[in-house]
Amino acid sequence: MDRIDRTILNLLQTDASRTNADLAGELGLAPSSCMRRIRRLKASGMIERIVAILNPAKVNRGIKAMVMVELERHGETWMRRFLEPLKDEPSVVQAYSVSGSTDVVMMLRLKDIEEFDTLSDRLFRDDANVARYTTLFVIRTAKETTFVPV
Repeated sequence: MDRIDRTILNLLQTDASRTNADLAGELGLAPSSCMRRIRRLKASGMIERIVAILNPAKVNRGIKAMVMVELERHGETWMRRFLEPLKDEPSVVQAYSVSGSTDVVMMLRLKDIEEFDTLSDRLFRDDANVARYTTLFVIRTAKETTFVPV
């Protein structure tokens, strides 16, 4: 990966909706050259996917919560058993197995507190392997980005 590839990645992370012709012009490349580089970056897995980033409040998902979960039993099987169903939960936007005294950290995007209560029953209170969970509701966001420095 050279300087031009890094610049392409940074430009696409800032605004992936710009056209190939615009990118090529900004980089001083022929459009065909620019497109070849982008295709190579996608094929190599450097670019995982291109998405639209929504304003959560505008789509009725204005409540953001972080949940830290401690499991009673540990090990790969127990961790998988807890994490796998999270993939099908629309309000769970991020979920991580982590080190330390907490086993799982999740980020939720919610409509309202009732949705959180229903989700908590299903994921935490009804799961005998959940020893405890702590929820932090976000009051103000200082920084939130998808940008990965390259």
